[in-house]
Amino acid sequence: MKIKLNIWRQKNGKAKGKFVKYELENVSPEMSFLEMLDALNQKIILEGGEPVAFDNDCREGICGCCGLYINGRPHGPEGEVATCQLHMRSFKDDETITIEPWRSKVFPVLKDLLINRDAFDEIMNAGGYVSVDTGQAGEANSILIKKKNADESFDAAVCIGCGACVAACKNSSAMLFVAAKVSQFALLPQGKIEAAKRAKNMIAKMDELGFGSCTNTGACEAECPKSISILNIARLNREYLCASIKEE
Repeated sequence: MKIKLNIWRQKNGKAKGKFVKYELENVSPEMSFLEMLDALNQKIILEGGEPVAFDNDCREGICGCCGLYINGRPHGPEGEVATCQLHMRSFKDDETITIEPWRSKVFPVLKDLLINRDAFDEIMNAGGYVSVDTGQAGEANSILIKKKNADESFDAAVCIGCGACVAACKNSSAMLFVAAKVSQFALLPQGKIEAAKRAKNMIAKMDELGFGSCTNTGACEAECPKSISILNIARLNREYLCASIKEE
């Protein structure tokens, strides 16, 4: 395959960025999207240029680092995959592919396609944890959990914190991310210790950091690589309301 690339280049967070055009030949349809970027960088380096900076780690759809805006969609044209799971067979020969970083002030650009996701870490530090005794692990069956609750908690826990929900939302809301993290604890007895303050603290931190309000359009669910349901947002709202009532 031969492809044309239109990539956002930005020297640093303070510099003015712009799109730069590239062409890459001999692209295998079986290449992952990140492997294609590796091949592009190799070509750029051999030509004496500065490689394109982008984030990645596991390349298995687990770490959430690789998020890119590809042809106007978070993670590209395929559903339920992270950017590292996207393959070049999803594109046509001689197609032009536009690649951008997440467009949100809460995820500032560090360089090129590389962004700062520290805002998610701050939200987690505000309440995304449980209090447990240290030492030897307890017996697995000592705390019985309904299968429905366990399944729903696991479905929420698969959130990889990539930020696609924020990138897809016209208000840059992090409600789906926060809802997933709250739900995974709210459904389990181990999460009840901080239940009275978790939702309030995490939402307060989200607002403090400048994330927008929920638009209720469902764009976050549609673009989430792990198909996190917006029903979790309803649970987050209930947890927040219950915490507010108890506080009064």
